[in-house]
Order: sequence, then structure tokens, then C-alpha cells
Amino acid sequence: MTMSIGRVPPNLIVDFDVYDPGLAAPKDVMQEKVAELAALGPVVYSNHYGGHWIVTHYKEAHQVLTDPQTFSSYPNNLVTNELLGKFIPLELDPPEHTAYRKALQPLFSPQRMKALTDKIRGVVNDLIDGFADKGEVEFVSEFAHELPARIFLALMDWPLADAPLFSKATDTILFGKPGGTEEESNQARMEAGFQMLGYFQNVVEQRRSNPGEDVTSKLIHTEVDFLDGTRLLTDEELNRMFFLLLIGGLHTVKGSLCWGVWHLAQRPEIRDRIVADPSLIPTAVEEILRYEAAVVPGRRATRDVELGGVKIAKDDQLIIMLCGVNRDGAEFPEPLKFDIERQPNRHLSFGAGPHRCLGSHLGRIELNVAFTELHRRIPDYQLVESDPPVWHSSQVRGCVRLPITFTPEKK
Repeated sequence: MTMSIGRVPPNLIVDFDVYDPGLAAPKDVMQEKVAELAALGPVVYSNHYGGHWIVTHYKEAHQVLTDPQTFSSYPNNLVTNELLGKFIPLELDPPEHTAYRKALQPLFSPQRMKALTDKIRGVVNDLIDGFADKGEVEFVSEFAHELPARIFLALMDWPLADAPLFSKATDTILFGKPGGTEEESNQARMEAGFQMLGYFQNVVEQRRSNPGEDVTSKLIHTEVDFLDGTRLLTDEELNRMFFLLLIGGLHTVKGSLCWGVWHLAQRPEIRDRIVADPSLIPTAVEEILRYEAAVVPGRRATRDVELGGVKIAKDDQLIIMLCGVNRDGAEFPEPLKFDIERQPNRHLSFGAGPHRCLGSHLGRIELNVAFTELHRRIPDYQLVESDPPVWHSSQVRGCVRLPITFTPEKK
């Protein structure tokens, strides 16, 4: 649907494309551009992708995220692939959303998270073992991308050896074919998506006929209470849920790991405090999450509504720039200060309301364990001036490449 630009106040029309590669590589300038938008108002308008609103302030972002009756979560992305269908439960609204989310809760129970913590620590140290004695590493490919892929497999009780397959496929789904045309990238995305769905379907078929004590088997064989009755989840529902868990967990954690290393490498005095006192890591993780939110969620207005002083019409699309929202001075004192002891820190990086990230606790555990072990084993990491980081822009921001050097660990 194309919006009518005639009803938008001219001073709120901006030329901003969240998918513009120029917002990222080689320097991440997304935050600078979003700050410019926020200075214009809490809600501005871009004519890209048929026209959509951009929410830049904390109050309005929280309002949108916590009111699913007025702001539907479908479609979540400005650029959609209809063949892959809706992400479940992300792109469903209550009450339909509620049953699916409840079905997934056991995967993220406190008991399961506690049991996974030791496994996460083992995976983290296995990855660090691969480069700690070398004094240098390309942090994305050898750590930040691999860790969440392996943890997703551990969460689902699937073989860790399949991690490279997931890493490659999710990269393709998000970024398309490197150097390819738009058509070639879309084709590559579709092929990677169907590859993943094929993997998921194979898992479902195996565990429907031969269930075990693993969490995937339990999910497949648990009856779910829907409004129209109680039933098992279908193959398609399960596949779309797995797809969301994979995409949602992999690139968000990867981005936060990279931003953490990037910011701390440039602030050695703060990093040294963390090395000396690891008890600072939990609040440091929250500040990393606030300072550089990875996700740009999308919403659709279900009715005419006023937001931030502008009139949003039914079916208008919106995106919420969480990376800028989390730097709103009305909510965060000294918002541009990187404060690893910030309290309180009510950032919205995991969202808010009924769609608040189901895996937020797992993500926090991954980040806390990872930064604990990294600062224990390679505490003096530095950026490589001649080989700077490469970032990417989209509705899931992040890092493509991040070379670092450090004092080699003695064997």
C-alpha cells in the first residue's frame, strides 16, 4: 500500500532508507542519521517502500510497542517475502499470539536457562580456544556469528555440528547474495529460506514419529489451547516458529557482541575496570544493549490514531528506531554517555508489551558469559586501524567484519 504524502506535514518528510548500505559500511553512521530525525520530532515520515512513519522518541515507541490492538505487528518488515509466510508468533497479534507464545515458554524457563549456562560457557571457551594463542582474530566469523548459532542448536537439542549451515543461511536471508543484483539476492534469500524450512521439516517428521525427551519433541507433542480448541501445532506452524527463533537470536546477539568489543576497545579505561571487576559485566551488557539496539521493529496501524502529534491513518506502516529511542534524553540522563553502571536502564532493545523478546533472558546469559570469558582470556583486545570494522544496515543492524588483535594466550 502506498501512503498519500499530501497529508504529511512537509517539515516531517525525510529521505531516510533503513536498508541503505551507506548508513553502515565502512563507518556506522546510523546513530547520527537517527539523531537528526529525532531532532525533527518523535514521529517523522519517509517516502521509501510506499511510505512509512519512523518513530524516534522513547514515549511514542513505548506506546506503539505496548498497544497491539492499535499497532499490529504484521508486517514486521518493510521488505517482506510472502513465500516464507508470517513469523510465528512475532507477526501475530493477541489473542492469537498468546497461545503460540505460551507454547514456547518451556524452552526459556528459568530451569532450562540455568541448565544451558554451563553449556554456553563451554561453547564460548571452545570458540576462544580456536584463536586465543594467535594474537588476532576476525571476531565475527570466528566468534560472534558462531556462538549464537551453536546456542540456538543447544536450545533446541539439535546437533551443534550443524551450526555452519545455519550461520550461512541466516546471512543470506538477511543480506542476500554478496555483490549480486537485487533479483539475484532475492533468489538467494528464497533458496536459503527453503533450505532452512527443509531442515526444520526433517526434524519435525523425525520427532513426530520417534519422540524423545528433548525440548523439540515436547513442543511437537504438546497440545496448545487455542480459542477454537486444543490441538497439536502443525508442521507449518512449527517451522515458522523455528525460523523466528533462529533469526531472532542469531543476529541480535552477534550485533551486541560486536558493538560491545568495538565500544570497549575504544574506551580502554572502561574495559580495564571490567577486567579488574567482572561484577560490572551485567550492567555493562545492559548499557551495550541500550547504546546500540540491533532491531528496528515494524508495525501497522489498525485504525486512525494520533501519535506524537501527527495523524496516523489506518494501515499506515511504522518502524521504530530503537537505537535512537534508547538515546532519548527525556528517558536517559546523559544519553550519549557510555555508562557501564547506568541505573536504572529501561532500554527497549528487547521490545515491550506482549511481543517483548521471549529469548531476552537467554540473550543476556550469552552476552554475560561471553564478555566474562573474553575479558578473562584476551583482555587487551584492540581494533586494527588498517582493517576497520564493516557494519550493515537493515531492520536488523549489525557487523559483517571486526578484526581485533590482543596479547596471545600462553598455552
